[in-house]
Amino acid sequence: MIDPRFIYLALALAALGAFGYVRDTLRGVTMPNRVTWSLWGIEGVLAFAVEIQQHVGLASLMTLMLGLVPFAVVLASFKNPNGVWTLGVFDIACGAIALAGLIFWGFVHESTVALVAFVGADQVASWPTVRKSWRAPASESAGVFLLGCANCAITILTLHAFTTAGALFPGCVFVTDLVMSVLILTRVGPRARANLASVRQIPR
Repeated sequence: MIDPRFIYLALALAALGAFGYVRDTLRGVTMPNRVTWSLWGIEGVLAFAVEIQQHVGLASLMTLMLGLVPFAVVLASFKNPNGVWTLGVFDIACGAIALAGLIFWGFVHESTVALVAFVGADQVASWPTVRKSWRAPASESAGVFLLGCANCAITILTLHAFTTAGALFPGCVFVTDLVMSVLILTRVGPRARANLASVRQIPR
């Protein structure tokens, strides 16, 4: 484990990533999915409240940032009509499922079941943006997700005690951010679809 004060470095990296993503959104370069980012904001704030109750320590500040950054992104998306992804049935369905998971989490008093419900809701909330990163990586910015991986890794390493309450949420965010970073940077989705289309056109 590392000195808990490294959390301030994680916060600085998160702020840097947020600045770049919000800037690109305002310019219309990046088109965030409001379903994903809105739910990420709600989940981050709720997780922060839980971590405060669990006495997680300084690492909880990073969780709070995981809630504040998405809200900033959503607000920026309303400033530029071109800086937002058009929602479809899949996005709405994921949002509804994630909200149901959060409601279930709020009413369940068994800690393990509640934690699984919360993490499940977070993962479902990420699906619209993961799908978008596969289908249209040019509509995303990888920087915020790359820095998100670093932030979450630092956060986990600063925990004075490795507990499920303190590590599970940033750990899941780390995995999700890593997946999206790879999809955006490699452009593997469009290339895979192009290769598949080429194969289908080959005379048999």
